[in-house]
Amino acid sequence: MAGLEGMGQPRGHGRATAARWSPAVEDERALRALDLFGNPAEAEVPLPSRPESAATARRLAQVVVLRQWGLTPKLTEDAVLLVSELVGNAVRHTGARVFGLRLRRRRGWIRVEIRDPSRGLPCLMPVQELDISGRGLFLVDTLSDRWGVDLLPRGKTTWFEMRVADR
Repeated sequence: MAGLEGMGQPRGHGRATAARWSPAVEDERALRALDLFGNPAEAEVPLPSRPESAATARRLAQVVVLRQWGLTPKLTEDAVLLVSELVGNAVRHTGARVFGLRLRRRRGWIRVEIRDPSRGLPCLMPVQELDISGRGLFLVDTLSDRWGVDLLPRGKTTWFEMRVADR
């Protein structure tokens, strides 16, 4: 999909590009993602089921949670991490071509939803200290206040919620 062009590291730049990371550059990329894909706080944003979409979803979540909603950096960091985990699961396990990202806020809570066309349910597995994978739902379970799955006629929505202090 052409919309993802330039959202990750440019081809062939590897470590040289990573060395130039800065908050300002990341902020610029986040705002660009918002322009390209839309605001997931206003409507579900469809993203291609590709590994690089995790970075796009993280950037969109960061723009909404930190800038638009003005929530704390710690809450933003946790929410962005959990978005990445749920997107990774959607990309790896659903066989979907596209998934949807939606962020909602109501008094005292934020809710992040990932919708995909698979009706396969995610499974929280026990995690061992030396495990190198399988920690995604463990992190969601640990860092969110609640999470779950809503089955839909065609697919499911996996979601998590976090308590927030209202101003």
